[in-house]
Amino acid sequence: MPELVTDCPRCGSLKITFDLTQDTLVKVEAQWKRWYETFCVCRHCKRATVFVLSQNNFGDNAILDKNGPAKISRLVNDYMSINGYINLKDIAHTQPPEHLPEGIKAAFEEGAKCLAIDCYNATGTMFRLCVDLATRSKLPKKDVPSLNAKIRRDLGLRLPWLFDNDYLPDALRELSICVKEDGNDGAHAGSLKKDDAYDLLDFTVALLERIYTEPERIRIAKERRDSRRGTKKQ
Repeated sequence: MPELVTDCPRCGSLKITFDLTQDTLVKVEAQWKRWYETFCVCRHCKRATVFVLSQNNFGDNAILDKNGPAKISRLVNDYMSINGYINLKDIAHTQPPEHLPEGIKAAFEEGAKCLAIDCYNATGTMFRLCVDLATRSKLPKKDVPSLNAKIRRDLGLRLPWLFDNDYLPDALRELSICVKEDGNDGAHAGSLKKDDAYDLLDFTVALLERIYTEPERIRIAKERRDSRRGTKKQ
């Protein structure tokens, strides 16, 4: 039976041997680099882990064309690199809206992963961070009447100011109050429930789409239109 040597995430044994009993090909990169999810049983604790393996060398194609890792006769580590294992972080979660800045995208993805595993207070904290970062970008750079340092700093004060001064659409005002309060609860009281977390998700998606996704889609559509017109003129 094929053998894989690595640390066991179930019992903590270091450099322990696993029996690799099954594999499934999940993707191929660069038309040669195969990625597998493999069912492996630790010889120490006898518990199973699904490891993610990737092909090491192009020259091993002939072997892997005929046999996946579950049929390799030598040590699997000679042919494959270990790229982690399947766990709770791999549960399907809500994808972020398109065209987000990297920092906001990362915060959204973390919040969505927390929501997928029912960590509602952590969800609230991360989605509130998304709203905080996004609304900071809507504030005018220069000083204007009624806008002070405290409003710039405090999300609870910033949101009403942005609505009152037409920097955010008024249609989102009611949900924004819920986000502010639920986000604070998640960060300080640890009292968020499932419905609260999904309310936060709904508002965060709506806000991010309005601020980032819709303007970028319009810009891209305009570029396509200008490109078509330029082609016709030539």
